Amino acid sequence: MARFTLPRDLYHGKGALEALKSFTGKKAMICVGGGSMKRFGFLDRAVEYLKEAGMEVELFEGIEPDPSVETVMRGAEAMLKFEPDWIIAMGGGSPIDAAKAMWIKYEYPEITFEEMCKVFGIPPLRRKAHFCAISSTSGTATEVTAFSIITDYQKGIKYPIADFEITPDVAIVDPDLAETMPKKLVAHTGMDAMTHAVEAYVSTAHCDYTDPLAIFAIRMIQGDLVDSYNGDMSKRDSMHNAQCLAGMAFSNALLGIVHSMAHKTGAAFADYGAHIIHGAANAMYLPKVIAFNAKDSEAKKRYGVIADEMKLGGANDDEKVGLLIEYLRGMNDALNIPHCIQHYGPDSYPTEQGFVPEEVFLERLPEIAKNAIADACTGSNPRQPSQEEMEKADAASLHQSVTNTFKDEEYEQSRWLIHPNEYIAISLPESKAKPIREYNYLGPRARRAVKEMITDLFKIDLWASMKDIADRSCKLSSLISAWCEQHGIGIDYEDTVRQCFYRMRDQHAKKGINLNSTTRFHKD
Repeated sequence: MARFTLPRDLYHGKGALEALKSFTGKKAMICVGGGSMKRFGFLDRAVEYLKEAGMEVELFEGIEPDPSVETVMRGAEAMLKFEPDWIIAMGGGSPIDAAKAMWIKYEYPEITFEEMCKVFGIPPLRRKAHFCAISSTSGTATEVTAFSIITDYQKGIKYPIADFEITPDVAIVDPDLAETMPKKLVAHTGMDAMTHAVEAYVSTAHCDYTDPLAIFAIRMIQGDLVDSYNGDMSKRDSMHNAQCLAGMAFSNALLGIVHSMAHKTGAAFADYGAHIIHGAANAMYLPKVIAFNAKDSEAKKRYGVIADEMKLGGANDDEKVGLLIEYLRGMNDALNIPHCIQHYGPDSYPTEQGFVPEEVFLERLPEIAKNAIADACTGSNPRQPSQEEMEKADAASLHQSVTNTFKDEEYEQSRWLIHPNEYIAISLPESKAKPIREYNYLGPRARRAVKEMITDLFKIDLWASMKDIADRSCKLSSLISAWCEQHGIGIDYEDTVRQCFYRMRDQHAKKGINLNSTTRFHKD
């Protein structure tokens, strides 16, 4: 027997915050974060609506990003003093997650944090209060889920609390709140939502009720996220719905080791001055975990279905998995998210040298892997990793390669460049290349055309010389000229050939391969 649980009521659409007016109760405690809800006037409106409903209102403010066990305990103590019959959590994932944990402690003051973390082991709630979650970000979907993430900073570990008891009674999904998100938050929460949907679809606990939600969320995120990031508010509103659908899927289908790894690396290097933001960690790890999981035949088949729904092409499941990985990496590029920890800066943006030293990462790797295996999300992953496999998977996060999370050498060596825009952009002067790079990524048909041509030009088993590079420059330039003409970008063909030749030669030089008229080499 399986279970499918969602909030009893979900109010959505612009102005949905007004639903608070209809609540019945005596006292409400509003739990909020760092001030954005107050700054944009939403907190005052929520207080006003609850008072209009006849309730006494008290605030618990200042919940930090990645909320701590200590914050949870302080919030529960405040609730025990005020005795609310409604807990209203408002903001991003952090205040909502913290309020869920506070709710447990409020109803059961003797419960320990360790007992809270027992998967589906929480006793019945709602003896003292009901819970309403109002999301202001488009990613965590904690307003509809049975999950909460709390950080133990003494151990440097994020712990998931998982139980249907903490599914909110009411969710309010008002896109007005999401329109206030800064650009970086749009990127991170959006890729968190994509990870939720993809992991839910391939989870061993997926079912007929969760699959449609996951697939439709993936299609919406594919169509909306990058435009939302670039300021399209209609897409921002749509993303708020998409992430909620992804949340409904994963709350019931559960997740996988992308989240296990993200939970256990997020705060693992806090002593080096920064956290690995949860959504960015998911974005970095997702392509690598897909490559790992695709060795399972059923998972590979389901990734192929995702690629089909995204219209990525591919003649078989192996090709479809490769195209899916490539597409997700292209999304990371478009959202300015690094591919690996090695290039993850303290501000979360890509940088040549990230804030985590490689030797420190490798030293902590066995403990990170052990904790990731024990994470609540690992049990529903399509492949159950051993300690050694989890260490390899976590080590992959250090590199940029599909199989390595600290560097990206393997992927770049096999592709040379990251995605089709770059194949086009390398041959153009910077003034012409810039708008192509900002085009984010090409449509599926153009991507396939470029990929097929590039694959033919850069076969891994091909020996090349200076003449070969010149010939390929002409072929590539022809394709680029046609593409640019189609998109209204005027270029000079001969100059393009020269630029393409020089850029290809430079690409070889960066790999330590210096060509002259007689040099031949094996590209691998």
